[in-house]
Amino acid sequence: MTDLDDLDRGLIHALHVDARAPFTLVADVLGCSTQTVVRRYRRLTAECGLRVVALPNPRSTRAHQWFVRLTAATRTAHDIAVALARRPDTSWVRLTSGGTEIVAIIHTAPSGPDAHSLLLRDIPRTAGITAVSAHYLLHTYLGGPTAWRGRIGVLTAEQQDRLRAHAVPAGPAADDGDPYVLTEADLRLLAALREDARTGYADLAAATGSTPATAARRLTELRARGALFFDIDVEPAVLGAPVSALLWMQVAPSRLDEVATTLATHDELAVVAATTGPTNLVAHALCRDAEALHHYLTRRVALDAISRIETAPVLRTYKAAATLRG
Repeated sequence: MTDLDDLDRGLIHALHVDARAPFTLVADVLGCSTQTVVRRYRRLTAECGLRVVALPNPRSTRAHQWFVRLTAATRTAHDIAVALARRPDTSWVRLTSGGTEIVAIIHTAPSGPDAHSLLLRDIPRTAGITAVSAHYLLHTYLGGPTAWRGRIGVLTAEQQDRLRAHAVPAGPAADDGDPYVLTEADLRLLAALREDARTGYADLAAATGSTPATAARRLTELRARGALFFDIDVEPAVLGAPVSALLWMQVAPSRLDEVATTLATHDELAVVAATTGPTNLVAHALCRDAEALHHYLTRRVALDAISRIETAPVLRTYKAAATLRG
């Protein structure tokens, strides 16, 4: 695995601040040449799985999100995970718990005869799956547009301000008022950006059947409306966190918001989300080694309001935000 230096980490942080910042600006902020930034970016994409992707605000697609836990026989778990990862309505497909459990986020339409066909029909009928539990995602406290702190914290406040000065202002938070609903034209634009959020306007125009000026104007409007956000997909191991685990927690409803808000401040966590089900809070922990994970579980996450915690080590990631992993 490639070792990252401060320039690599600074580049990743810069892309989080403004995913579409020109490499000339990034180079100026980082104090190096544009050629160096381009060369580093290409190396990170080739060797570390770095991807910059654009994702819709779920409220703008009116989609529902489900954390689904599937128990499968060891001999079939890999093939089932691969099949799930290839579907356009899934993200975050991971193999956990000794290779017998698959965890995925499934995006379902709000209505229609096939809205929940994957949950109700396709998965239960799949050979090799012995158990299924689905947890409706109610609220995200950390994750999505809120970055894991392990990939930021490199640039100074002044450097970040220079990048933000050239960025399109972010739209209102997902919970503020009625969301903008994406049109078919918007979805075509997002499909292109989902593959590579740094795609040039000429290529976006070709993919959407419009002009570069129209593609640029539409993307600016969607960003300003908060209808999409950018995410940086990179292997946590290259950032010094090779140990990954999902934490399924049971918290008294009256204290759920308090606990989740506290956990969302922890540097060890990349995701904190409230869900339905007997375990109503899920988190994704990233640590430098097993001892660090043990320390976190016993010293920091051991809050009195958490009555139960189940730790499921992540063995393999098949799909992250939108990117298939080899």
